Amino acid sequence: MRAAVLVFPGSNCDRDMALALERAGADVSMVWHKETALPDGVDVVGVPGGFSYGDYLRCGAIAANSPICRSLAAHVERGGYAFGICNGFQVLTEMRLLPGALRRNAGLKYICRNVGLRVETRDSAFTSGYEVGQEISVPIAHHDGNYFVDPDTLNLLETSGRIAFRYTDNPNGSLGDIAGVLSENRRVLGMMPHPERASEPSQGGTDGAAFFDGLLGALAEA
Repeated sequence: MRAAVLVFPGSNCDRDMALALERAGADVSMVWHKETALPDGVDVVGVPGGFSYGDYLRCGAIAANSPICRSLAAHVERGGYAFGICNGFQVLTEMRLLPGALRRNAGLKYICRNVGLRVETRDSAFTSGYEVGQEISVPIAHHDGNYFVDPDTLNLLETSGRIAFRYTDNPNGSLGDIAGVLSENRRVLGMMPHPERASEPSQGGTDGAAFFDGLLGALAEA
């Protein structure tokens, strides 16, 4: 499996994401934001956390208009897989590849700690390594993680099973306790928590490893 990890000025989780993908068996390429094309044969693209462009304007808004994101959009249009974590989730919503927006945390403070997540579906490559209802512990580190959508979109996400993860103790005010959502074709995922920071024992937990193992396993079978 071939994976690409995008790198923007201000990205700070790109190496963590690449290492987690490599541990799961992927051949990973790092792709700078000014590149105009993804490497040939890429199966999945990861958009990492951090503070792209210093979070100037709106979190993810400038990154969403970078040259490489045009190739990311084309990759997704062709039915390719992509996922964004934290700032990457913000980028994907700014690109309109996922619905909704990430607003300031309800407490108006930056939060950096482990949180509980409940897996809501196995019907995606990204969640196939877990069981429905399984509770896991994964770190968060964000100031703008308060997920919001309009009522009709929330109902659509709920009824179509496109909520991937929910917080067990909502840390940021996200609507419906939502921590991660899927695109309509279930090939794009965005989530605020960081599974790449909980993928080996030295990080203090391994609950995130199944995210990457399940993803690569599902792509290998596809």
